[in-house]
Amino acid sequence: MPKRLLIIIVPWLVALSACGTARDEPQPASGQRAAPPDPRSALELPAGVPLRPAGPAVAAQAGVVRAWTAALRAGDIEAASALWAVPSKVQNATPVLALTSSRDVRAFNASLPCGSVVTSAGRAGNDFTIATVRLTARKGAECDAAAGATARTAIRVRAGKIVEWYRLPDDPDAPGLLPPADDGESTTI
Repeated sequence: MPKRLLIIIVPWLVALSACGTARDEPQPASGQRAAPPDPRSALELPAGVPLRPAGPAVAAQAGVVRAWTAALRAGDIEAASALWAVPSKVQNATPVLALTSSRDVRAFNASLPCGSVVTSAGRAGNDFTIATVRLTARKGAECDAAAGATARTAIRVRAGKIVEWYRLPDDPDAPGLLPPADDGESTTI
């Protein structure tokens, strides 16, 4: 990963991790210890994020998803970012992150190591498009061994802009709602 990108993303992630400090959490009664939080609970998909399509994709929404993947694949972070609303939400084997500025959107798009080609897209509830993509090399980034792998996403498009983007499990019928943990061998988009 280029050093410049690390300089941008690391402080951004540190700042995001400060959101929701301990004062926001319920405190145990006097003399009781709080149970440690479930480390994966923050990684669960939010309620209402669909796992599978229910029908053909809405052409306009799928078109935004395809335009975004094409711009990202070409390494055009500005064009890819222009297809995102501010604010928007993302989850890529992380807790849900709020992208509250154009800078956040650019940092998220720049952080994706791979490009992708949409291989299928379908309509799902709550205005989501479920897209399956084939990961590709991306100009200006290092996709490495992940190129050729597939990934699934739930993307909500409103008024021609991406407002929510969630990495889905590869198998929608597998137990749990999480993509596989990053073992150093797999790459999420």
